[in-house]
Amino acid sequence: MQMIFSKKITVRPLFEKESSTYTYLIYDNETLDAIIIDPVKETLQRDVNLITELGLKLQWILETHIHADHITSAFDLHTKFGATIGLSNHAIVDCVQAKCLNDGEEIQVSNDLAFKFIETPGHTNCSACILIDNFLFSGDTLLIRGCGRTDFQQGSNESLFKSVREKLFTLGDETIVLPGHNYKGEFFSTIGEEKSFNPRLKMDNSFEQFAEIMDNLKLAAPKKIDIALAGNKYCGREQV
Repeated sequence: MQMIFSKKITVRPLFEKESSTYTYLIYDNETLDAIIIDPVKETLQRDVNLITELGLKLQWILETHIHADHITSAFDLHTKFGATIGLSNHAIVDCVQAKCLNDGEEIQVSNDLAFKFIETPGHTNCSACILIDNFLFSGDTLLIRGCGRTDFQQGSNESLFKSVREKLFTLGDETIVLPGHNYKGEFFSTIGEEKSFNPRLKMDNSFEQFAEIMDNLKLAAPKKIDIALAGNKYCGREQV
């Protein structure tokens, strides 16, 4: 699927089926400067091939958080293309190639491509969203009619609720939400839709209602949590 949201910028959603993860490749149509968000180790070669075929100049590899369900390919992409790895300054990593980004920090990648880094703790303490133009790459903070779990990795019901209500839901209702995962085959939503219809976070819900929902999810641990957290500490770099 290719999604062009302006004459100057293109977004390519890419999917990894085992963890139902969306990776996003965003680039300037004129200069071909590019950003990739939440790349996955298993689909490294697909992403390398696409970047190479399109002649893109990868500048940034952005992580919305330290993932527990897959290992990132950030280090491999950095090695291949020389791009900067960007993540929250609350992420604890052993990766000199990574640049810690601050809440509200804005980076100009090219004349027509820029991103804003928005810290949104709650799913993890280092969770963040990326705002580009009118598109919000929401990671696991805000999903389509859902949100990320809060029961490990310094997760917090209070922090997630506050992040969504005070930061994400203050964006315009027309803002397109592109989540880090989807398990029902949906590609995007909008802030307006989620404010009205998200069963956990809609504006009609109190914090107490949200917390009750989250505390009773009874979810199994991610299958790859042990190897994912260990590998992502090093931005996906293999340890010998």
